Amino acid sequence: MNLQEKIAGLCVKAKTASYSLALAKDSERSGALRILSEKLRRPEITGKIIAANDSDISYAKENNLTAALIDRLKLDETRINNIADALLKIINLPDPLNRGEVWTRPNGMNIKKIKVPLGVIGIIYESRPNVTIDAAALCIKSGNAVVLRGGKEAIFSNTVLAELIKSALSEAGLDPDCVQFIDDITRESANILMKQRGSVDVLIPRGNAPLINSVAENSNIPVIETGVGNCHIYVDDSADFDEAAHIILKSKTRSSVCNAVETVLVSQKIYKDFLPVMKRRLDELSVELRGCEKTCEILSCAAAEDEDYYTEFLDYILSVKIVEGLDAAVEHINKYNTGHSEAILTQNLNNAREFCERVNAAAVYVNVSTRFTDGEEFGFGAEMGISTSKLHARGPVGPADLTTVKYIIDGDNLVR
Repeated sequence: MNLQEKIAGLCVKAKTASYSLALAKDSERSGALRILSEKLRRPEITGKIIAANDSDISYAKENNLTAALIDRLKLDETRINNIADALLKIINLPDPLNRGEVWTRPNGMNIKKIKVPLGVIGIIYESRPNVTIDAAALCIKSGNAVVLRGGKEAIFSNTVLAELIKSALSEAGLDPDCVQFIDDITRESANILMKQRGSVDVLIPRGNAPLINSVAENSNIPVIETGVGNCHIYVDDSADFDEAAHIILKSKTRSSVCNAVETVLVSQKIYKDFLPVMKRRLDELSVELRGCEKTCEILSCAAAEDEDYYTEFLDYILSVKIVEGLDAAVEHINKYNTGHSEAILTQNLNNAREFCERVNAAAVYVNVSTRFTDGEEFGFGAEMGISTSKLHARGPVGPADLTTVKYIIDGDNLVR
C-alpha cells in the first residue's frame, strides 16, 4: 500500500467512525476524555511519554533547533499534568451539540435549528506535542472525528499520545477509529491530506506562517487559518507609564508564541518620557529593539525597516514606532497586522472604545496583555488554534466553534 492509499484509508475510517461519534451522548464523549486524563497521570504512562519526548528533544538538539523551539517541544511531569488538567476543563464545558432555536411559520411548519459536528477535522501542526491531546479532545467533545498529522520534531511523543487517545476511546466504548494519526513526517503526507475532500470536512493548520500559507493555498478542503500573530500594543498619551511598561514586558516574556507582542506604537506626546521607562523593563529580557527615527533619537537601538513591522519575530525582538495619535495607530495596525490580537493602553475611555471599534482583529484588548488570547484563558480548556479567519471561526477555536447547523422541519402534510 502506497502513502496515498494509506492516508486516504485513514480518512475514510475517520469518516465512517464520525457518524457514531456524532450520535454519542456528551457523557460518553466526556467519559473518554476523563479516562484519557486519568491515563496521563499514571506514573508508568507519564514515564513512557517522557522517554519518547526525550528522543524528540535529542533529535531537535542534533538538528540545532533554537532553545525557544525546544522549549515548545518539551514534555515533563508538570506539563503532562497540565494537559490532564486541561482535559478536565474541556469535560466541564457545556455540550456544544443539539443546542439551538425553534420557531413556527404561519403555515404551521415547525423549524428547529440545532448545532451538529462538522464531521471530520484534519489538523496539520508542528512542534508542540500537547496539540495532539488538545486537538483530539476538542474534536471528541464536539462529536468530530479527527485526522492528526504532526511534525517531525515531535514524532515519537505524538505516536505515544495518539495510541493513548485511541485506547481511552476503546475503554469508553467509542470507536477508536474516530481519531487517526498519520505517522509519516514527509511533506508528501501533508500534501496528500490536503486533497482528501469528501472524507475530511475541514482542515486546520497550526504552526508557522509558511505552513499555514501552504495549506491555505494548496488545500481543496475548506481551511480555518490559525496562528500567525503580528500583535501590537499602542501606548496612548494617557497611559500609566509603569503599568504600560509592565504589560509590554509580560507580553514579550514568552517570545515564541503567536500572542506575544511584536510591535509597540507610542503616542508622540509621551515618547520622550515613556521610551526610557519601557526600555529599562525590556532590558530585563535583553530584548532587541528596532525603532523608527524618533525612537532611535531617544534610545540606542537599530533602525527598523518596513519589513520589521510586518514580521512575527517569535524571538526577543521588538519593533517600535512613534505615531501621532489614535488615528495613526489604528491605520498602522490595520495595515501591518495579521488579524490576531491588538491592545491599547490608555486611561481615556473614548479612545479605548474607538480603538476597539476600528481595529480589525480577532481579539482587541484595553489595558490587558495580548498574551491572554488563548483557549484556556478564555475558558475553553484548550484550543485548536487561534483563528485569524473571519469564516468559519475567529479567535481561540473551542468546541462550540467545531460545529455547524442542521435544520429539522416538520409539519402536517405541508406542500408548497
